[in-house]
Amino acid sequence: MKQLDGKRVLITGGARGIGLALAVRLAAEGCEIVLTDVEHDLLPEAAFAVTSAGGTVSTYALDVTDASAIAGLRERLHREKGPIDLLVNNAGVVFGGGFMEVPLEQHFLTYNINVLGLVAVTRAFLPDLIARPEGHIVNMASAAGFIGLPAGATYASSKWAVVGFSDSLRQELAAQGYRHVRLSIICPSYVSTGLFDGASAPRLTRILTPERVAELTVRAIKKNRSYLLTPWLVKVTPALKGLLPTPLFELISGAFGATSGMAAWHGRDGIMGPPNER
Repeated sequence: MKQLDGKRVLITGGARGIGLALAVRLAAEGCEIVLTDVEHDLLPEAAFAVTSAGGTVSTYALDVTDASAIAGLRERLHREKGPIDLLVNNAGVVFGGGFMEVPLEQHFLTYNINVLGLVAVTRAFLPDLIARPEGHIVNMASAAGFIGLPAGATYASSKWAVVGFSDSLRQELAAQGYRHVRLSIICPSYVSTGLFDGASAPRLTRILTPERVAELTVRAIKKNRSYLLTPWLVKVTPALKGLLPTPLFELISGAFGATSGMAAWHGRDGIMGPPNER
């Protein structure tokens, strides 16, 4: 999607963090922004940030685990705004801690929001993207979608699912002749939005800012890239994992601190963060 000016963008989990940073950045490209979030009380402030940057924005409360609410939002958008051109699946949660220490309902919630919610929103809005002259889907995954993450087992596996779903859907759309609908899978390492407070970046890398991830994501959209992996260590991880024996790969990952980053995680305000990605 090389031309973003005038495109209508729906961003889930857009009240803060990467979602809001993306809204501001895409508004600067001339996009019309539609922000949704389950934390509806944060949406007015988020809208102010977008309009202060010169953008046009509308906001809607949305729980991505509620299929009827998703369908209702689509109908409302068609009445009030029109179909979207770009979908950003950004809503998500993380619960750190040992697998047996995290309550089962939090494991389930991770999958319900990070995977099932993403699938539900995509299925609801994909017909609109197919019907447009040009469409694009951005799915927020993670570096954890390529590597095991102790103290974040369900979070990592939910992002593995996002990567697998996204790659499969991208290829399916191409095979069906819908090559005008592109899909970008965004896989950053830790981002400084609060949800990963206490986590530590791997050695020789740093915690990313939401603004940096937003900037790189917009570049990926404009260049129709299938993947964005950042920083450099994330770029080489899939190749190393495919080439090296598992014990050696895990030894190297451990030496870089890639598998111990969640050891001191405590999340935003010392507890798990609300359902906003990163």
